[in-house]
Formats: sequence, C-alpha cells, structure tokens
Amino acid sequence: MNFSAKEDVEAPIDHVFAEVSNFQSFERSALRRGAEVRRVDDLTTVGPGMAWDIAFELRGKRRELILELTHFEPPNGMLLASRASPLGGVVSVDLVALSRNRTRINVDVVLKPQNLSARLLVQSLKLARANLGKRFSLRLGDYARDLENRLKRRA
Repeated sequence: MNFSAKEDVEAPIDHVFAEVSNFQSFERSALRRGAEVRRVDDLTTVGPGMAWDIAFELRGKRRELILELTHFEPPNGMLLASRASPLGGVVSVDLVALSRNRTRINVDVVLKPQNLSARLLVQSLKLARANLGKRFSLRLGDYARDLENRLKRRA
C-alpha cells in the first residue's frame, strides 16, 4: 500500500534538506508524543547506516520497529526502511528545487505486509485510504508551513 504527498515550500533546497535531515528534532518530537526512541548505531556523522529502535502505542497495542537510513543524497533526498515483525515499509523523501527560493517535497510511504494479519491490517487501511491520504497530505502541509516559518524567523 502506498501513500504519497507533495508540498511546495518557500525556501531554498539546502535549507529544506537541512531541516528534513535533522533527525534529532524528529527524535525529540516522537518522544514528546509518547514514543520510545533509541539510536542503535554508532555513527558520528549523518549518513546511511543510522538506525533507531522505536516503540509506541497505536490503537491500544504496543508497536515496535527498527528504522534505518538506507540512502542519503544531500540535498536531493533520502530513503528510510522500517522493519517490524508483521509490517515493514519504506519512506522516500525527495526534494526538487523549483527555483532558488522554492522547493518541492515529495514523500512516499510504502507499507509491505509480511504475514496474513499484516495483510488484513493493510486491507483495512485501504478501506480508509481517502481519509488517511488526506490526513497524510495535511500533515505534510503543516510541516511545510512550519519550515517556512522557521526560515522567516532566522532571517
């Protein structure tokens, strides 16, 4: 199952890439929302091989996954792979410079069920696809506006 969203941001591509690759900020955000996040690699620089062990509550059940940065190409994008017992996935973040001060963010999420119960979960998600897709796009839009506001505050 795929979810895709794109959003244009009034910011240079280098700034947008610096923000979307600020993994410490995402870690703090997940912790504030009640997730447990633990870095499991020993890399000192940002790049492929970075990995996190993440645990959170979803629909009354504890979920655990490992998220790994598999591809990192500044300032054009990155690829993150998630491994969980019944459901894996890939998150692709691509950035395209539309002009000097305008960047398009493309985010694609692919869910890959690995057993029957995960297939049933994905099937139920497909029934709510329109609603989930709309929420996904709205969240990306909110993130893009937040990026623009942070750039304006720095200027």
